[in-house]
Amino acid sequence: MSSPQRNSEIPAGPIHPMPLVRLDLIVFRVEADRLQVLLAKRQQAPFVGKLGLPGGVLRIDLDASLEAAAQRVAQERLGTTLPHVRQVVAVGGAKRDPRAPWAMTVVYRAVLSDELPVQPGKRVQELLWVDAHQASRDESLAFDHEQLVGQAIAGLRAELLALQFAPGFMPEEFTLPQLQARCEAVLGAPLNKVTFRRRIEEAGALKQVPGKMIGGAHRPAQVWRIA
Repeated sequence: MSSPQRNSEIPAGPIHPMPLVRLDLIVFRVEADRLQVLLAKRQQAPFVGKLGLPGGVLRIDLDASLEAAAQRVAQERLGTTLPHVRQVVAVGGAKRDPRAPWAMTVVYRAVLSDELPVQPGKRVQELLWVDAHQASRDESLAFDHEQLVGQAIAGLRAELLALQFAPGFMPEEFTLPQLQARCEAVLGAPLNKVTFRRRIEEAGALKQVPGKMIGGAHRPAQVWRIA
């Protein structure tokens, strides 16, 4: 009787341990002309009681893709899914997480133009909107989350400087003053009105909503949409 054949698809040799894989969420909004990020107060170790990005572990039994994992984590931690998520960065190393010899995180970003109802979910004591620029310099955040926030801000700034407006950055309809104010909140600096509008026109980044104006009878403002 012949011995069973080894499955040729399974490589011979030692089986190496797999890294801990997490999904972390960076949720931005502009409130009162300030860029804010949503942080969670951690309920469990490590960094219990510390503020950090809402996140969770990848579940191969539940998650069909990384984006699906990000939305599951959002539902579990924030009580809602997120519109227009975009992958920002993936980072990993041997010292990222004390629970594992090697860990990585895949970071997703969402930019909100409208109010999103969030509530603390599993393993979250509290959810707080905080100044994003301050959070990017706050070394008291869990893990290396201040660096991740900083990377996400830098990416969002680069997009705006290139007149690339992320889905969700603005409401469906808006005025140019509203767009400029939101851009200035992210960039952390004022923009020249004339130059800003000239670049918008040259880039063809927006389209007018014909016949629709907002404001008083004397100086109504044209309504626009992202092109």
